[in-house]
Amino acid sequence: MSHHWGYGPDNGPEHWFKDFPIANGKRQSPVEIDTKAVVPDPSLQPLVVSYEQATSRRIVNNGHAFNVEFDDSQDKAVLKGGPLAGTYRLSQFHFHWGSSDGQGSEHTVDKKKYSAELHLVHWNTKYGDFGKAVQQADGLAVLGVFLKIGDAKPGLQKVVSVLDSIKYKGQSASFTDFDPRRLLPESLDYWTYPGSLTTPPLLESVTWIVFREPISVSSEQLLAFRKLKFSAEGEPEEPMVDNWRPTQPLHGRQIKASFK
Repeated sequence: MSHHWGYGPDNGPEHWFKDFPIANGKRQSPVEIDTKAVVPDPSLQPLVVSYEQATSRRIVNNGHAFNVEFDDSQDKAVLKGGPLAGTYRLSQFHFHWGSSDGQGSEHTVDKKKYSAELHLVHWNTKYGDFGKAVQQADGLAVLGVFLKIGDAKPGLQKVVSVLDSIKYKGQSASFTDFDPRRLLPESLDYWTYPGSLTTPPLLESVTWIVFREPISVSSEQLLAFRKLKFSAEGEPEEPMVDNWRPTQPLHGRQIKASFK
């Protein structure tokens, strides 16, 4: 199972990341959001999500999820405000999902697991490129969006429609003219805390911004995610499901809210 870090029932979390000692660090993600313990922070600014010029390029099955990649050579799609100082460019988005609709999200809210979680990954432009930013404590900002089962999300259908062409690890397809704004909830109320990447190398460089309001997707749309494979073409087929990391200890970190 090592080619997708032991996601799956055979390997508990203790086997997942043995090559990455930072897995036991003090600001690992995801975390449980206990709404009773969250502190409303009136000093938090509103988020400014400027995706009008977003230029999507391709969609890739990387063997643990699929990424929609964006042109981040200029300030085309940027995130500012909220808990952030400076400008963060959108690099890619991906999802985590379950083998059934009852699990799949990485963050949990009052122990509730959503059916999936969308991550929009941005890097701090003051560091010049993604590779340098990911090494810095304030290098990345990730928007987290919960997916719950309900009506189909029209904005997701363009993604769903292309998944057949990237069924196996290593496959990619051109994917242009996609507007990531179509995947955001109406309310931009959020929780925020300092955390990490949830996949190797698990670097503790992420300011997490998790939206309170989920978006709705249909069971059929999520079913298309589950038809993807962890495996490359020609290898024994392993369905790409349960590619989420369990919640990690808070170690005294404070989760703040942009709302009362």
